[in-house]
Amino acid sequence: MNFIDLWRRHEFGAVAKTIASKRPADVRRALGRARGSVDLEDFAALLSPAASPFLEDMAQASQRQTVERFGRTMRLFAPLYLSNACANVCTYCGFSAHNRIRRKVLSDPEILAEAGALRSRGFDSVLLVTGETGRVGRDYLSNALRLLRPHFSGLWIEVQPLPEDDYAALAGDGLSAVLVYQETYDERAYLRHHLSGPKADIAWRLGTPDRLGRAGIKRIGLGALFGLSDWRADAWFTGLHLRHVETVHWRTRTSVSFPRLRPHEGGEVPVTPFGERDLVQAACAFRLLSPEAELSLSTRESEAFRNRAFRLGFTSMSAGSRTNPGGYASAPDSLEQFEVDDGRSPQEVAAFLRSQGYEPVWKDWDSTYDGFAGPRRARSPGNAPEALVS
Repeated sequence: MNFIDLWRRHEFGAVAKTIASKRPADVRRALGRARGSVDLEDFAALLSPAASPFLEDMAQASQRQTVERFGRTMRLFAPLYLSNACANVCTYCGFSAHNRIRRKVLSDPEILAEAGALRSRGFDSVLLVTGETGRVGRDYLSNALRLLRPHFSGLWIEVQPLPEDDYAALAGDGLSAVLVYQETYDERAYLRHHLSGPKADIAWRLGTPDRLGRAGIKRIGLGALFGLSDWRADAWFTGLHLRHVETVHWRTRTSVSFPRLRPHEGGEVPVTPFGERDLVQAACAFRLLSPEAELSLSTRESEAFRNRAFRLGFTSMSAGSRTNPGGYASAPDSLEQFEVDDGRSPQEVAAFLRSQGYEPVWKDWDSTYDGFAGPRRARSPGNAPEALVS
C-alpha cells in the first residue's frame, strides 16, 4: 500500500479529536508498554494534553531507550544551501517566489568553497538544501554530489520532491539520505499555505518517501513544520508516515525532525502554538514509538533549550548553521531562509556535549559503504552524561 492511500483513511480533524479525548489511563498504559511495542493508539495518548503531567516519565523512558540503542553520542551536521531560487509561493518561507530578493545558485567554485569552510569546521556530513526550481534539478544535484563526494562521507539532500528514477541515479552519485518534510498533513492548511508552484501538489509530496524507499535510498527523513496546523495531529500523521516507512521500506533507516516556524523574509503568518514543552513531548513520544529512528534537533531552537533538551531522545544536531546559499564562505550576506537561534560555532557545541559526557560524532557513515573512496576519520563513542528535564 502507498502512504497516500493510508493517509486518505484518516480525517485530520477526527484524529485531532481522538488525541484530545485521551485520558491519563491511556497515557499510563502507553508508558507501560515494553520497548518497541507502542502502537499508534498509544502514540496518540503520548501526544495528548493528558500526557502533560507525565512529561518527566516520558523523558526518562525516552532517554533510557536512546542510550540503550545509540549510546551517549550526538551526530553533528551542517546544512549547505546550494540555492535560494524557488518557483513556489509559500506563506512561511523566505525563499518564496513572491519575495523580491536576489536569487542565487552556487557555481562549482562556490560549492567547493563552502565544502572547504565546512571541512575546516570539522564536518564530515552535510545536508544539501535548495529551493524548488528546475534550475537545480537532477543534473545540478548530480554534479554537486560528485564535487562533494571526495570531501564528505555523508551526503544528504533536502530539495524538491523528485521522480523515483532521479533518486536512484543520485544514489549512484553518492547520495545516502533524503529529508522531505510534509510541512502539514492537514490538507486544508496545506492548500492555505502553499499558494502556487509545484509544492501546491500535496499528493506528489506525500508520495515522496515511497519513491525514496523503492529507489533504495538508505535513510529517509520525515517531519512537519509545527505551527501551520494542530501540532498534535500533525505529529500523529508524521508517526503514521514513519510507521509506514519502517514497515514497507524496512531496509532503509529513518529520521524525524521537529522544525518550528521562525522569522523569515515576507509577511508574518498565523501560528498554531507549539512551545518548547510541546516539542519535548513530541520528541519523547516519537522515541517511544520508534526506538530505531534518528531524532534531530535544529539550530532553529535556542542555545538554552538545546542544552537542556538534547539528551531527551535526540541523536543528531545541526551546528553553526547558515541558511543562505554561500553562507559559510562565498556569500555570507545573501538572504537566509529563516533565522537560526543557536549561533554557537560547531566547536562550541561539541565542547558542550563533551562537558555533559556525550561524544560528538562528525562521521557515522563511511563512503566505502556506498562504493566510494573518501575520508576515513575514526571516531570513538563516549561515555556518560547526567540528568534530565525540569
